Amino acid sequence: MIDLSIKIERLNSEFQEVISEILYKEVKNPDLKFVTITGCDITNDLSFCKVYFTVLGKDKDEILRELNNAASFIRGEISKRVQIRHTPELEFIYDESIEYG
Repeated sequence: MIDLSIKIERLNSEFQEVISEILYKEVKNPDLKFVTITGCDITNDLSFCKVYFTVLGKDKDEILRELNNAASFIRGEISKRVQIRHTPELEFIYDESIEYG
């Protein structure tokens, strides 16, 4: 069981880094370049990944809509870069902890 949690933590970190890179370098929507990925939370069965993000100076609801539109592209790019049998479905969630802090 410990090995699985270590694998999940490694994947969370790798997904956060890869998604940030994809948003900055490859997504064509210029508004998404201002998005910061604050964390990822992959389920134990590797079927879903909650991607937490924050954005400054833009409408968070509009950015959330744009991220959901780009989710299939981002997922495809992740599958090319991360060695994993099944790439999880992405669910973007606005991270309110930054505003709260």
